[in-house]
Amino acid sequence: MAPPRPWSAIEITDNGEPLVPLPAALLRIEPHPYQALGAPYGAGACPFRLRLGVVTRLLAAQAALERAAPGLTLAIFDAWRPVAVQAFMVEHAVASTCQGRGVDPGAPSPARSAIEAEVARFWAPPSQDPATPPPHSTGAAVDLTLAGVEGALLDLGSPIDAIGAVSDPDHFAAAAAADPQGEAALWHGRRQLLAQVMAAAGFHRHPHEWWHFSHGDQLWAWLEGEALAPYGRYRGDAEESC
Repeated sequence: MAPPRPWSAIEITDNGEPLVPLPAALLRIEPHPYQALGAPYGAGACPFRLRLGVVTRLLAAQAALERAAPGLTLAIFDAWRPVAVQAFMVEHAVASTCQGRGVDPGAPSPARSAIEAEVARFWAPPSQDPATPPPHSTGAAVDLTLAGVEGALLDLGSPIDAIGAVSDPDHFAAAAAADPQGEAALWHGRRQLLAQVMAAAGFHRHPHEWWHFSHGDQLWAWLEGEALAPYGRYRGDAEESC
């Protein structure tokens, strides 16, 4: 079992804001990566939704990006995620990492246990406890990257959801400093640009994931120094379409 996150003790007082679909001004990566794997969103459910205030801030981040780097756009990989999908994806991450490393995913072993612990560093447990909701189940967290001309995704040094140190936001910082003209400097610069425009709009980045940002959940409140989080697990209409 993964140790508790330091932000799990933050109290939640949900403000009741609805989930709303992402507007056309925000690029979606489609087909949705987890729906394509068969994740159980439910018939007709739209994963490309976030709390209203979070969508407003995403649009502000997009505007900041357009000012800082004309021609680039935010590309949304994942947004709201019900707890059932969280559970599905945790199991998928463990199984695919085991297979990639030649470990039998169906048999308990020290190697599988080590992979489970590594996955838990990136994937929140699919808690049903309303006091400790997975961040994406609140509608306050978004996974995203950068895209260029005609929506072509840029390389930021690792795929979203990569398990390992390469996903740490500053993984390429030292290599970038050593060779400012190298690939690592390009990747680090893009990660920094993404972080800057998201921070300007009021988001905080996950400590271990260059692609994960949130506003209003427990992680955000912990990083912001707030005593309360305004978004808990979303309990409204989970079947709404886009």
